[in-house]
Amino acid sequence: MAGIHITDIESAVNWWREQRPSADGVTLCEEVKALAEVYALMVYFRESECDEGSMPKAAKQAWLAWYATTPDTPCIAICSTSQGDNICKGCGRTFDEVQLWPEMSPGEKRVSWRRITMEGTAWRFNRYAERAREGVVTVEQARHKPDRSEPSASGQA
Repeated sequence: MAGIHITDIESAVNWWREQRPSADGVTLCEEVKALAEVYALMVYFRESECDEGSMPKAAKQAWLAWYATTPDTPCIAICSTSQGDNICKGCGRTFDEVQLWPEMSPGEKRVSWRRITMEGTAWRFNRYAERAREGVVTVEQARHKPDRSEPSASGQA
């Protein structure tokens, strides 16, 4: 089974703390307690990953609830593996990861996500992504943008 990285456990803890905040500032919800036990053991034993298959049931359910809020796939719809690349230039996944993604467990998917994020070389992490965001026009911007098809005050289009 895949290893769930400690940063994912931490993210899940923080997500649950937002979802079910402590009423008194001390008491933790059951999901945070379950995840905190796993997190504490990982820190104590200096482990960076816990096994997805042997994770306690309550902790795994809490982690899966957080996982369901994350994007499923890193795909940005520019797949160079279809052109013969072993690593997709768009998302950073290997050819096998792209092909087997629907069959992969949540832990296996998170391993791939972590790797491509740490590498940061895929187009999803470079100026291509920035340019894509720059091209997005908000509704407010569209309202204030002059319509070039209407004649101007001088009578010229």
